Amino acid sequence: MDAVAEGDRDAFEELFRRFAPWLRGRLRQRCADHVLVDEVVQDVFVEVWRRRERRRGVRVDQVGNVSGWLWRVGARRLIDAQRAQERRGRLLSRLAGLPRRHAVSAEDELMAELGDGALAAVEFLPADLRAVVRATALEGLTVQETAERLSIPAGTVKSRASRARRLLRERLLP
Repeated sequence: MDAVAEGDRDAFEELFRRFAPWLRGRLRQRCADHVLVDEVVQDVFVEVWRRRERRRGVRVDQVGNVSGWLWRVGARRLIDAQRAQERRGRLLSRLAGLPRRHAVSAEDELMAELGDGALAAVEFLPADLRAVVRATALEGLTVQETAERLSIPAGTVKSRASRARRLLRERLLP
């Protein structure tokens, strides 16, 4: 432990090789989730390395002291991880119970409203409006992605999309 406290990576690797399998086995007796246990063991040893300076000068006379210390840290970490996992599970259950809302984009709404003639009508739009409609409605790009592709500000994309929708409605709807 003194060598680990001094930053000796070889000593840390030896500590890990000796105690990680033992700690993993003990924690698996308390938790059947092997992935969670592996994450906890990794977290324990990351903490050992990060906080190694705090252990400087602390004498560990027996292997039992190291194992006892690692066990206390690991057991507490496992409890915290299990509680966090339970909270996530409850949150996901609540979220799954909420009604799903699918927000339809203005472009999708327009294309559905206009029907088959919409694609042909797009060709009659001015080039700058046609480029925005193709990118947003036909290719499904976001406003930001369209702005980057066309090298124009996002606000310009929005205003051109709005003008295009108005022109398409005028052309296709009585």
